Amino acid sequence: MPEPRSLNTEIRDWLMDCGLFDQLQLADFTAAAGYFSISTIAQGEEIFHEGDAGSFMCIIHSGQVAVQKTGHDGQQVTIATLRSGRAFGEMAVLDGERRSASCVAASHCQLLNLGKDSLEKMLNDAPKIAAKIIRAIAVSLSRRLRMADGQLLSQQI
Repeated sequence: MPEPRSLNTEIRDWLMDCGLFDQLQLADFTAAAGYFSISTIAQGEEIFHEGDAGSFMCIIHSGQVAVQKTGHDGQQVTIATLRSGRAFGEMAVLDGERRSASCVAASHCQLLNLGKDSLEKMLNDAPKIAAKIIRAIAVSLSRRLRMADGQLLSQQI
């Protein structure tokens, strides 16, 4: 019978699979895994709500997440559907501001979670690894901002 994989090994493998942290070495993934957790979210379940305090970020391992904003009429409008490998909720974890949108499981999801407190602990315990994680998150946010800028520009032309 095969040896059951430890939770840390599973988290490490998920971190390696997501594609967000390509600059990390195997030892970095192994060390970082201890700061992440796994959650399973049922379809239709709200992960967090627009305006909430941001205490964690997520990376989608499997499933889809709908990003929703409240429209002028008070109705929820889906502005994006995120798939495997995408991070979300990271802005609030990095800047301490409130959630800019709601996120709802569009299907059954398995997520990697990194809490703001865990990120702070990683910064104290393993600053070089934490810096690589934060840099990867910043690069991901930068790419998304550049894409959004391009979309805004193309709508104006």
